[in-house]
Amino acid sequence: MIDNIDTPYWQLELSLLEKNLEILADIKKRANIKILLALKGYALWQSFPLVSKYLDGCCASGLHEAKLSDEKFKKELHTYSPAFKEVEIEEISKISNHLVFNSPIQFKRFYTLAKKYNSDISLGLRVNPEYSESPVEIYNPCGLYSRLGTTIINFDESIVDKLDGLHFHALCEQDSSALEKVVEVFELNFGRYLKDMRWVNFGGGHHITKKDYDVEKLIDIINSFKSRYPHLTIYLELGEAVGWDTGTLVATVLDIVHNQIDIAILDISAEAHMPDTIIMPYRADIRDADKANIKSYTYRLAGNSCLAGDIMGDYSFDKPLKIGDRVVFEDQMHYTMVKATTFNGVPLPSIVIKDKNGNRKVVKSFGYEDFRDRL
Repeated sequence: MIDNIDTPYWQLELSLLEKNLEILADIKKRANIKILLALKGYALWQSFPLVSKYLDGCCASGLHEAKLSDEKFKKELHTYSPAFKEVEIEEISKISNHLVFNSPIQFKRFYTLAKKYNSDISLGLRVNPEYSESPVEIYNPCGLYSRLGTTIINFDESIVDKLDGLHFHALCEQDSSALEKVVEVFELNFGRYLKDMRWVNFGGGHHITKKDYDVEKLIDIINSFKSRYPHLTIYLELGEAVGWDTGTLVATVLDIVHNQIDIAILDISAEAHMPDTIIMPYRADIRDADKANIKSYTYRLAGNSCLAGDIMGDYSFDKPLKIGDRVVFEDQMHYTMVKATTFNGVPLPSIVIKDKNGNRKVVKSFGYEDFRDRL
């Protein structure tokens, strides 16, 4: 691999991003829905000129994401948080089209304020259908004792006449078959309240751009729901599905040490740059590599921090790794940049964008000041 850009760096490929966006645009048209970019999963604003051509707006998880959408995306903005601060309501309300509260208490506390600052704002409530097939409990918003959304037993009917819509989120990297049962339970619990509402948000976690995702089933589920509630606008909010398989994280081998196994130390950190490899845990795909002991040479790939568990995993290669070799981690555009930290002073990767003609540009570099000035 010939590469004159210093590592580490993330590289987004606009042609791959547009391929995903075209899939989403087709679903929007065929199901007559709106799709929002979930900034919590993908917030690379330098690509917003392309993304905004296809999607209807953004969903934000608080004031800072809301400001980013208002400043850089400039279309619909839906803002939700598990709990809002009163000092933020004015600014959030003025720039948001939808404001979604997590509990009836928050709704009643801030309803009048939100309407005061933006008389046209549409106000909703996140509900918890109490059903999910999420494969990982840490990412299960409907799990036991979840703080996310209002359960039916805690629903306050006194606010129904002020509600414009309901929001639910129950999926994590899942197919449309997982959505089918969630919608059924949501409708069973909350369907009685939908007749006077304007919209329902089906949340995120829809793995739409993954190769084997059943798009036709998704469209059938949505159209079936819409046939029962034709007055409702349906929203999906997608982060991972937008950034899925659209770019890489490129690292360099700094050293190779041996302690019963060969360990290659890279100039990135799983803890700082790929936290889901530790939290979820999640195993990244690496270009030209396989699982341990499948190919001739196996290495444990480790990060350049002092955390003992800063490990990406064990991988095998056709040829021995050497100091200075590049290692390319696939599918690193979603939930990486947005979660990255400067833990241990390990530098953040640069951000590179590759245009549709194959030209590459470093759009953002990070240095010591980025580490210093956040503390």
